[in-house]
Amino acid sequence: MNIKGKIVTLRAMTYDDLQMICDMFNDPELENFVVGWAFPISMEQQKLWFEKNMNDQNNFRFVIETPNDGAVGIATLTNIDWKNRSATHGIKLANIEKRTKGIGTDTVMALMRYTFDELGLHRLDGSWFDDNLASKSLYTKCGWKEEGIKRSCVFKRGKWRDLTIVGALECDYREAVERLKYWD
Repeated sequence: MNIKGKIVTLRAMTYDDLQMICDMFNDPELENFVVGWAFPISMEQQKLWFEKNMNDQNNFRFVIETPNDGAVGIATLTNIDWKNRSATHGIKLANIEKRTKGIGTDTVMALMRYTFDELGLHRLDGSWFDDNLASKSLYTKCGWKEEGIKRSCVFKRGKWRDLTIVGALECDYREAVERLKYWD
């Protein structure tokens, strides 16, 4: 089953997507804005990771597609806790030109709808760096709330960075849908 937004389709990853994903993870500009490891990845490593993780029912990774551009990034639901009905969400758009066209908003809203209406989860967790204004704007627009700061918790480009912890409850999503008239 594919997940449909107003513009995007979120679908399962295939081998054909691995070059785009590898290129995205090797992009130093993009890597500076996301939490996590920053090291070069080869196509062989990317393939091994894919094969190891393709059937993991607690970590979903979707390719973001648009009708005009094809695959433009990935969206994730990871660390799914089925008992407490929560997961962690992330998004990466591979091409900077795609970051102001509503693709991010549509991806987050479509993934939230899937998370809350199909999977029956109650909460999504996430985080951003304070200087990642695009993420802050995107998630705030979609109803996410700042919940705290983890001080000096990520070491990137030779310095410690604070991480803003954010979350969205099912009720936050419903309020954002109403406020934005999103699915009308």
